[in-house]
Amino acid sequence: MPLRLSAFILVAVTTTAVAQAKVIGDPARLERIKAAKMPVITLPLSFDTPEADAILSALEVFPPDNPWNLLVENWPLHPNSKKIVATIGADKPFRYNPDMGFALVPPEQRKVDVNIVGYPDESDKGPFPVPSLVPIEGWPVHYKGKKLSLDDVQRNVMKEDADRHGIVVDPTNRMLYEFYQLRKEVKGWVATCSATFDLKSNKLRPDGWTSSDAAGLPIFPAVVRYDELKRGIVEHALRVTVRKTQRAYVYPATHFASRLTDANLPRMGERLRLRKDFDVTGFSAEVKPILVALKRYGMLVADNGLEWAISVAPDPRISVLHEELRKIKGSDFEVVQAPPGYKPPK
Repeated sequence: MPLRLSAFILVAVTTTAVAQAKVIGDPARLERIKAAKMPVITLPLSFDTPEADAILSALEVFPPDNPWNLLVENWPLHPNSKKIVATIGADKPFRYNPDMGFALVPPEQRKVDVNIVGYPDESDKGPFPVPSLVPIEGWPVHYKGKKLSLDDVQRNVMKEDADRHGIVVDPTNRMLYEFYQLRKEVKGWVATCSATFDLKSNKLRPDGWTSSDAAGLPIFPAVVRYDELKRGIVEHALRVTVRKTQRAYVYPATHFASRLTDANLPRMGERLRLRKDFDVTGFSAEVKPILVALKRYGMLVADNGLEWAISVAPDPRISVLHEELRKIKGSDFEVVQAPPGYKPPK
């Protein structure tokens, strides 16, 4: 009898643990989006405008069971979590890049050719709805005080050797177009890589393909935006860069960008979460939603770069967040993995 009771208790505890770690999104997120009315978009819009805020608030980015929309606060720890965090830098400060701006376009936006010069075999085919106001990574905050126009930055008059991401969103058709090293030349637009994502679908890039991000992931779904901070809630996973990654990737990533084989290094697509016991009280109304999202949704390793750096829209309406974010250290994060039995959506 005691043996049977012990077995029952073990099964009950195991079942409860699995139930607590089940893979779901936030129903409240869907209810909020359904209640919001999508404004009609007739002209291209920059991300840093009230008109864009209203559209973004009503835009459903990927299905509810998409990796970017999953709650991971109860997911199990990766068995190598501490060692992975140590290779990124347990004592290093958390930080952000005000980098990823984007343009919103109407469904009838004229499509143009983009000459793909770097990864044509791993790029989606055009033409693409690239508007004249598409921002280049970091515009406008990064270029403040440099007396450059957007056209100057698009044409790369400063000859910057940088990632120069370009992002275009068609909210009506729920399509996303992202470019790596986008620039404007006399004959038209040129990019090193192009990646198209259907925001209505869970479809990934082909296995082994890169995107405008090294992990083969989309960037737009991960960016912290002004409309979210104003609303007081960020409802998706974030992207994070680290200096060294492993020569491997894990779902939902499709590509690696390293020759290193140390198993203690994070893989592309590795998911990290802010520890449950981290106290977010005392942080500002802008920073607290970011920290709560990092507890609930986590962040995915998306590229090689500055360690512990997430992406925030370079929106002049967002305050400078560096001082607060740097109070958080790498040791405040942990690596998590999907619960046993999880099957990625198709």
